[in-house]
Amino acid sequence: MNLHFEELTGNNGARLGIASLDAEKSLNALTLPMILALSERLDAWAKDPNITCVLLRGNGPKAFCVGGEVRSLAKACREQPGVVPPLAAEFFAAEYRLDYRLHTYPKPLICWGHGYVLGGGMGLLQSAAVRIVTPSSRLAMPEISIGLYPDVGASWFLSRLPGKLGLFLGLTGAYINGRDALDLGLADRFLRDDQQDELIEGLLQLNWQEQTAIQLNSLLRALAQEAVDRQPEAQWLPRRARIDEWLDVGDVRCAWRALSLLRDHTDPLFRRAGKTLSEGCPLTAHLVWEQIHRARHLSLAEVFQMEYTLSLNCCRHPEFSEGVRARLIDKDQAPYWHWPDINTVPDKVVQAHFSKAWEGRHPLADLSDY
Repeated sequence: MNLHFEELTGNNGARLGIASLDAEKSLNALTLPMILALSERLDAWAKDPNITCVLLRGNGPKAFCVGGEVRSLAKACREQPGVVPPLAAEFFAAEYRLDYRLHTYPKPLICWGHGYVLGGGMGLLQSAAVRIVTPSSRLAMPEISIGLYPDVGASWFLSRLPGKLGLFLGLTGAYINGRDALDLGLADRFLRDDQQDELIEGLLQLNWQEQTAIQLNSLLRALAQEAVDRQPEAQWLPRRARIDEWLDVGDVRCAWRALSLLRDHTDPLFRRAGKTLSEGCPLTAHLVWEQIHRARHLSLAEVFQMEYTLSLNCCRHPEFSEGVRARLIDKDQAPYWHWPDINTVPDKVVQAHFSKAWEGRHPLADLSDY
């Protein structure tokens, strides 16, 4: 199952639920069975009056979670071109339900986002009430490289970043560190990688029967004070003004041209961002531009409903399966994009990605009723 659950008893019999992603070899990539099992346990803990707090973490030193296990999804897409494979419909519905459930979880839910936190890992981290990052944290939505788009609620959290930073991160897949995450409102606390045991011990010592929020905040604040000197240098907020200027453009084609020029920039961060974009999927860039524009006026439930539509349509088109083949399966790093030029992606294809790909009621329509 690649998951481990435990319950620890603290003061007054209160219990802490700990859910650990336990697929270290795959850097805790999420499979459908993992998503379903995690959802089931979290629902049980939500209903258990003795469970007072939940900690979500990933085992292994390298990553909390690098996203969904997309190789099997891409394989199914290649075997059934032009249609939505049943696996894709089930996987994305389960993943987005889990993310939405975490966003609306009725108990304190803490997520420890160490190491690589990519794609679906970001979906889990951003859904938590308390999002912890560490000196090893490397956060990103790198879907531009595989022909998908930033999903798992990224329409929500990227569209709400300062200025054009959300658009920039979506288009370039740029990594942010723990300090960046605090600066941009993508994390709540910065702790050292070796403070997790201290956090757990502190949670077990709390009196969960009164002034819970005050006690929890005091614990987290005290731990964070011990880690202040380990915060890395800010990367993206100091560069925001230039990013805002470059992306102050009328459409995604202009944005692509502006960011592509960064391949030769003297700043290594900008240079890497420009290179990633230039080698990325032009269709994805169109989808990022459109999803962030639309998401500003959507509720959280509507965001996940829109993303489900987008994801199923990505499975019907060739870019996603080709991107996964080139980056993760054959690893030749040379995807053959169906639309290799940003200027030749048909607008009707972009808009079609936002049209329903199923019969009847939206499979996630009930999210609005949670």
